Amino acid sequence: MKIVYCCFGGAHSSPVAAAIHLGQLAAHRLPTPEEIMEIPLFDRNDDKGTLHYIGTDELANEVYVLGRGGGAEIVEKALVSGYNLGGGAAKLRLVDTLRCVNYQMRIGGYLSRRLRLISIGRPMVLRGTIRAFPCLVAVVKQVKEGLGGSL
Repeated sequence: MKIVYCCFGGAHSSPVAAAIHLGQLAAHRLPTPEEIMEIPLFDRNDDKGTLHYIGTDELANEVYVLGRGGGAEIVEKALVSGYNLGGGAAKLRLVDTLRCVNYQMRIGGYLSRRLRLISIGRPMVLRGTIRAFPCLVAVVKQVKEGLGGSL
C-alpha cells in the first residue's frame, strides 16, 4: 500500500502526519517546536503536485507527502489515473490532512512560504501545528487502524 498524506502546500500538516505515521514524532504527547522543525519538508516544501517519499512503515507501506494546491480534486484524479495507467500493483490511499489545519497554520504558512516572511510566519505555523497535533494524530490513527496496524 502507498499512503499519500495531502494538504494544500505539502509543507505543514501532511509532513507532520507522515512523521506521526512513521513514528518520527511520538503520538502520545505534543511535540516541541524543535522536533517539528526536524521533520523533512516542514515549512520547506514549495513543490506542489510532486510526490515526496518520506519512508516505509512497520507494515511495509510506503508513506508520501503531496501538496496539491487549490485544485485538490484535479490533482488527486490525475495522481490516481497516472498510478493506475502505470500498472499500480499496490493500492493507493490518499489522506486529506487539510481538515486539521487551523488559522494560525494558514496565516503562518502564507507568511512563511508565499511571502518569504519566515521570521514572522514560522513561529506562527509552529504554534498552530502544535494546536493541530491531536487532530493529526487522530487522522493517522484512523489510517493505521484501517491497515491493520496501530499507533
